[in-house]
Amino acid sequence: MTIAENILQVRETIADACARAHRDVADVTLLAVSKTHPVSAVLEAVAAGAQHFGENRVEEATDKIPDANRQSPVPLTWHMIGHIQSRKARDIPPLFQVVHSVDSLKLADKFSRLMVERGGKLDILLEINVSGEESKSGMAAVNWSSNQTVRDLLWKEVEQILVLPGLHVRGLMTMAPIVADMEQARPVFATLAALRLALTESFGIQMPDLSMGMTDDYPIAIEEGATMVRVGRAIFGQRQ
Repeated sequence: MTIAENILQVRETIADACARAHRDVADVTLLAVSKTHPVSAVLEAVAAGAQHFGENRVEEATDKIPDANRQSPVPLTWHMIGHIQSRKARDIPPLFQVVHSVDSLKLADKFSRLMVERGGKLDILLEINVSGEESKSGMAAVNWSSNQTVRDLLWKEVEQILVLPGLHVRGLMTMAPIVADMEQARPVFATLAALRLALTESFGIQMPDLSMGMTDDYPIAIEEGATMVRVGRAIFGQRQ
């Protein structure tokens, strides 16, 4: 199948999931994860209606994003979805409009200082580890609703991030474990949605976005409230 055909199929799956959850399909942004794929594949996706793209490595994005932006007939929005080393933070704002993987107060503070230098605000999401997998990045939030120590530490860190200048905290992001049946990922997505609600109530803020769900589980993520789904393989095929 072509990239255009794949995107059409993914959009139909998104629409079906929204219908099951009684949600408006317009509330879900499809993020085409183009990491390891060439600019030509990005432009094929653009021709099929995609405008939001995800990359996870600064080294790859440095040439690829400007090249794609130059050739695209429409403005593109680039999302950083990979782990960010502190020493690479300075390279992020010139390339990306949204950063999904802010996983610590230290990294948030680094971005804050960079944006104060540059002017303007950077849209960020806080990466949360609700599954407890050691291989996953993110602020620790295992059993946050029942473990007061975990909750207090997380709340303290979020509170400090929210007041940093130059940042706009749009919501939360997580990665579910790789499972044989996508239904097994549902508790992870439900937990993140509940955490977002608890944080907004505690701090009296709006966090409109939940970035969760990938190729193998995005329909379940949508049913649990995802506003952004990060789909790569189902659009572009296997990584190159």
